[in-house]
Amino acid sequence: MDFIPFDYATLRLIWWLLLGVLLIGFAVMDGFDLGVGTLLPFVAKTDAERRIVVNTIGPVWEGNQVWLILGGGAIFAAFPPLYAVSFSGFYLAMFLILFALILRPVGFKFRGKVEDPRWRETWDWALFVGGAVPALIFGVAVGNVLLGAPFHFTPELRAVYTGGFFDLLTPFALLAGLVSVSLLVAHGAAMLVMKTDGPIATRAARYGSVAGVLAAALFVAAGVWIATGIAGFRVDSVVDTALASNPLHKTVSTAPGLWMDNYRHMPWTMAAPLLGVLGALASAVLLRLRRGGLAFVASGVSIASVILTVGFAIFPFLLPSSSVPGAGLTLWDASSSRLTLWIMLLATIVFLPLVLLYTTWVYRVLRGKVTDASIADTPNAY
Repeated sequence: MDFIPFDYATLRLIWWLLLGVLLIGFAVMDGFDLGVGTLLPFVAKTDAERRIVVNTIGPVWEGNQVWLILGGGAIFAAFPPLYAVSFSGFYLAMFLILFALILRPVGFKFRGKVEDPRWRETWDWALFVGGAVPALIFGVAVGNVLLGAPFHFTPELRAVYTGGFFDLLTPFALLAGLVSVSLLVAHGAAMLVMKTDGPIATRAARYGSVAGVLAAALFVAAGVWIATGIAGFRVDSVVDTALASNPLHKTVSTAPGLWMDNYRHMPWTMAAPLLGVLGALASAVLLRLRRGGLAFVASGVSIASVILTVGFAIFPFLLPSSSVPGAGLTLWDASSSRLTLWIMLLATIVFLPLVLLYTTWVYRVLRGKVTDASIADTPNAY
C-alpha cells in the first residue's frame, strides 16, 4: 500500500482527531436544539410564545442531527471494536436516547394539529423530554468512559459486556450528566436570546446565566473528583502503533489520579479545562447582558473544551475496561485497517466541507429573529 501517503499510526491519530471534531460538531450544533427543548416549558408561558420557541429550532434540528449520524458512522467504520462494545453494552441507554430523540420530530409535527391546549401542552413536554433526556444520558456516557466500562474480550476477540443499565448511573456519571445538561441549557438559552425578543429572551437569559455558572461549578467539581478519587488508566507495556488492532496485546495499570498524567506531561493541554470553565462563566455574564451571539460563541467554546478535556485526559484510550483493564480499547488497538482509514479519510475530505457549506448557507437563509409576524408569514411554520 505504497500509494497511501500516511503511515498507520498517523492515520489512526488523524481519525482520533476527526472523531473529536465530529463529537464537538454534534454537541455544539445539536446541543442548542436539546437546550432549547429543555427550556421550552419554562421560558414560554403562552401558546404563541411556545410556537416562537419551537420555530427557533424547528427548521434546523434535522440538519444538526447529521452530526450525530456522522459521529456514529465514524465510530462504526474507523473503530469497529469501540462500536461493538459501546453500542451493544450500552444498548438500553442508546434505546432511551433514541426514544427521546424520536419524540422531537413527532412533537414538532403533532403539537399544531389540534387546537386543544392540553394536546399542545402534552407535546411541549414531549419536546422537553426529547431535549433533557439525551442531554443527561450523553453526559452520563462520558462519565462512564472516564470510569471505564465492565467488558472484556474472549481469545477470539468477541466482546463480552458484564454490566447493566443501572450500573451506569453512578454518582460520578450522574454528575457528568448534570454538567452536560447545564452546558446545553446555557447554549440553548444563548440561541433563544439571539433568535427571540421580549419575555422569552428575558426568561432565557435568566435561566441560561444560572445554567452557565452551574456548569462551571459542576465541571470544576468533576475535575477535582477525577484528580483525587476516580481511578484512571495507563498503558504500561510498549505499544507498536503500526501493528494490526488487537486489544489483548498490552498491559494496563489503574490507580486514582492517572487521568492527570497527560496534563502533567503536556502542560499546554490545561488550556482545555481552563477554557471550559471560562467559557461557561463568560456565557453566563453575556446572557445577563443580553449579548446572545457572543454568549452562543462562549458556550460553544465551553462545550468544545469540555470534550477536549476528556479526550486529552484519556488519550490514547477510547474506552477503558473497569473489569479487565488490559482489555481496554485504545487508539492503537481498536481501529480499522490502514486502507479503510485512508478510504474514509478521502470521503471525509470531500463530504465534510459540503456539510459545513450547506450548514452555513442554511443558517444564513434563516438569520433574523423569530416573531409572531414571521410565523404568520411562513405557511410551513410549526
